[in-house]
Amino acid sequence: MAPDQSAPPAGLHPETVVISAGRPGLAAGGPLNVPVVLASNFQAGAMAAPGTEQDSRAYSRTDATPTWEALETAVGQVEGGHAVAFSSGMAAIAAVLDLVPTGGRIVAPEDCYFGLGELLADARQQGRWAVDRVDLTDTASVRAAVTGADLLWLETPSNPLLDIADLPALCAAGRHAGALVGVDNTFATPLLQQPLALGADVVVHSATKFIGGHSDLLSGLTIAREQALAQRLRHRRGLTGATPGALEAFLALRGLRTLALRLDRGQRNAGELARRLDEHPAVSRVRYPGLPSDPGHRTAAAQMTGFGAVLAFEVADAPTADRLCDALAVIVHATSLGGVETTIERRSKLAGQRHLPPGLLRLSVGCEHINDLWNDLDSALHASGKRPDYQRRSAG
Repeated sequence: MAPDQSAPPAGLHPETVVISAGRPGLAAGGPLNVPVVLASNFQAGAMAAPGTEQDSRAYSRTDATPTWEALETAVGQVEGGHAVAFSSGMAAIAAVLDLVPTGGRIVAPEDCYFGLGELLADARQQGRWAVDRVDLTDTASVRAAVTGADLLWLETPSNPLLDIADLPALCAAGRHAGALVGVDNTFATPLLQQPLALGADVVVHSATKFIGGHSDLLSGLTIAREQALAQRLRHRRGLTGATPGALEAFLALRGLRTLALRLDRGQRNAGELARRLDEHPAVSRVRYPGLPSDPGHRTAAAQMTGFGAVLAFEVADAPTADRLCDALAVIVHATSLGGVETTIERRSKLAGQRHLPPGLLRLSVGCEHINDLWNDLDSALHASGKRPDYQRRSAG
C-alpha cells in the first residue's frame, strides 16, 4: 500500500520536482518529509475473505516501507517512469540483467562501470549468457550486434572514458531488434538526460552517487517505462532480498532534494577545470563532452541539458598519475563519485580496466571553490611531472 503522498502539479521543471515529489499528503500538523520507518513487518489488515488480506502491508521485503516508496515516487516522477529502489547500484543492475533468460545474449559497452563488467564476465564464465562488448560510439556496429540480442545495455556518458552514445538511435535499434534496452544514467542524472523519453525501456541509477550526493549511503534505483516491467523488477528485488535500508532510503531522498543545486555547482566547476586542464602542458588529453573539441560534444549537446560533473584526463603514465594523487591536498584520492567533495582516482589499477590508458585519472568534481580546486590540481601536476613539458596529442 503506497503512502499518502501529495503529487506536485503537472508541468513543473525537474529542479522543482526533485524537491516537491514524494512528500506526505497535506495534513495540518503533519511532517513535511516521510520519516524513517524502521519496520520489518506490519499489522495485518481486516480480512475481506478467508485467506486474503485487503490493502495492507505484511512484510517489508515484499511490501516495502513508506520511506523507500517516497524515494521511488520522487525519482519516478523526475525520470518519467515507475521506480523501484534497491540496496545498491549493483543490485539494481543485477535485477535488470536477471530478466535475460539463461542462454540469452547481452550487448554491452566495452567501456562501462567495472562492476557491470565483472558481473557480465562472471555470468559468461558460468555459461549463463552470451555477452558481446561493443564500442557504443560506433552506432552502426551496435546496430549490427544487437540483432538477436535479449538486452542492449547502454551507458552514456561512459565510466570512466566519458564516451557518448547516440541514445535515440541506439534505443530505436534495440527496440527494432526486439531487445530490452537498459541505460545506466548515473553520470547524467535525471536532470541532464531522460533516457525513457529517448526510447529506453529501463533506466538504472547508482543512488550512492549524485542522487545521494554525500558519500554516506549505498542505494540503487531502476525506473521502467511500463508498470509491468517495474513489477517484474520489484518481484526480483523481493526474491533476492536486495531491498534498501530504511535510513539509506531516507538519506537518498534527502540527497535528491538538493541534486539540482549540487549538480549546478559541480557541473560549472567541471567545465572550468576541463578547460584549464586542456591547456596544461602536463596533460595529454581531457575527456569531457562539454569541450567543443571532444568527439562526443555534438551528440551530448543534442540529448543532454548539460555535460555533467565528471571528467577524465591523462598524464604521462601510471607512476605520474599516482604521484599526482599523492600530492593533492584539497581533492580527495578515493573511489566512487558524485559527492559534494571532489574525488580523483586512477581507474586502470582496477581489475578489468586494462583497456584504459595507464595515466588516466577520473575526476568527480564537487562543490568547492573553483580556484581552490585548480590551485590544488595545478600544484599536484607540477609536483608529479618528471619533466617540465609533455608532448600533447590530438583529443580527436
